Amino acid sequence: MNAVEFQGVSKSYSIYDSPGDRLKELLSLNRLKCHKDFWALHDVSFETRRGETFCLIGENGSGKSTLLQMVAGILQPTRGSLTVNGRVSALLELGAGFNPEFTGHDNVYLNGSILGLSTRQIDQRYKDIEDFAEIGDFINQPVKTYSSGMVVRLAFAVAINVDPEILLVDEALAVGDIYFRQRCMRKVHELRARGITILFVSHAIADVKAIGDRALWLEQGRMREIGETDRVVAKYLAAMVEKDSAYLMLRSSPERARTGPRVEAPEVVEHIPNIDHRYGDGRAEVLGIAVLDAQGDPVHLLEPSQRITVRISVRARAGISQPIVGFMMRNHLGIDFSGTNTAREGYDLPAMMPDDVYTVDFHLEMPELYPASFSFSPAIADGTLLGYQMCDWIDNAIALQMGHSPGEIYGFLRLPCRVEVNARLAPKAPELTEHSVG
Repeated sequence: MNAVEFQGVSKSYSIYDSPGDRLKELLSLNRLKCHKDFWALHDVSFETRRGETFCLIGENGSGKSTLLQMVAGILQPTRGSLTVNGRVSALLELGAGFNPEFTGHDNVYLNGSILGLSTRQIDQRYKDIEDFAEIGDFINQPVKTYSSGMVVRLAFAVAINVDPEILLVDEALAVGDIYFRQRCMRKVHELRARGITILFVSHAIADVKAIGDRALWLEQGRMREIGETDRVVAKYLAAMVEKDSAYLMLRSSPERARTGPRVEAPEVVEHIPNIDHRYGDGRAEVLGIAVLDAQGDPVHLLEPSQRITVRISVRARAGISQPIVGFMMRNHLGIDFSGTNTAREGYDLPAMMPDDVYTVDFHLEMPELYPASFSFSPAIADGTLLGYQMCDWIDNAIALQMGHSPGEIYGFLRLPCRVEVNARLAPKAPELTEHSVG
């Protein structure tokens, strides 16, 4: 049995030009239509398996919050049907379900009772809720005196401690400080391990990729893509980059006629080991990528402190006034780990004419990273760091395993460090005054 099932669900809101129109329609017993229908969701069908973390992504206004409110029972579908099997705990709009005049203590009991818990059951959980929220004596103050961060702390503490079978989280963690967000994400991982079904809405793509089993991309209320998280997220990001590029790209002058010979790099990489996803406007293309050692040979295993060269060859198919070449390095979870490009490194590439070929070498020293697989995604764009149009991007073109470090890696990487004990810091130079000048 699935935890959540949507079958052809659509949701419409009535939009009135003025309050008077609503009254007219009401008095006419709906014989006179004075509103416009706004369809927030169109024919949405999916199922969420028990114990699955199902993520919803999309732009603001795409219908994500409406969908979660329907799962929570706050809204009913206009068309279609939905089934929810299990106790639902929801962390939706900031402060939703809290009475601002009540204290935090009273709101804990109010929310618990709404979710079907007895006073005794809430008593048993109250200490855990108070400890997780960490708002101190404010627990006994009215919620209207809380900051937004304190409200979400208490709301999340309640949501995870009422033994939910289905947990809904709608972007509420975005207002929390980094310490609380990390604690919340650890708790989400704990709930996943316990088999709790989670429906998670967030614009933090790194969080989505870290915890999502599957993802649904909504666009203007319609299903654009559904499936494995990395694939859906890659397509969503590609669409957002293209949309942003169209909005921000520089208005370059018409292409000039070629007045000189074609630029051809002396050495060109023409091999792309893997293409998970590729997008861009096609005005330039990545010809190939290679990761080389100090002798120029292909690297098969990354080593800590190893000097490597990431070599990328690109060709222009049209005029590129401000070419930027770079790459993104991702870890085994598909999370963007590090990246750079020519503009970021302060290297302004000359404009490219059609058929020009550049080979760009990025020389770097590998840090001591935890042993895992890392991929390199090459790209070429036209513009600046503040506004560019993506010409060609290749997801995960080459993947390499990081070898084991001589010592243990705590966290993601080891920072270069020098240790001293009982040392004196260098004395500060005396400040010059008008009396000290000879």
